[in-house]
Amino acid sequence: MLENYFPVLLFIIVGIVVGMLPILMGWVIAPNRPDAEKNSPYECGFEAFEDARMKFDVRYYLIAILFILFDLEVAFLLPWASILKEIAATPAIRLFGFFEMLIFLGILIVGYIYVWRKGALDWE
Repeated sequence: MLENYFPVLLFIIVGIVVGMLPILMGWVIAPNRPDAEKNSPYECGFEAFEDARMKFDVRYYLIAILFILFDLEVAFLLPWASILKEIAATPAIRLFGFFEMLIFLGILIVGYIYVWRKGALDWE
């Protein structure tokens, strides 16, 4: 009975080893020589080792939310594009499939224009 579960156990063990081996190799082999340049602020503009309760600029969160919003557009477009031939081959849903995607893209374009007009994409 237990021999049926051996492949599952082997799969879990190999997964853990493959996941942990690069981390351990990097920790053991990589040099650890921090200097002022490595500890300097990068991209975000904040010091690397400051108080964790400092206030962040709202623009970081706004850009992140907008990126996620417009990036999810691809998550809805790819499945539709992958079955586009099937949609076009079926006369009953041909126009429905086309117009539903036009409505979806129209809503996204209206949202994009709104965000653009409000100035959320302008970085000062």
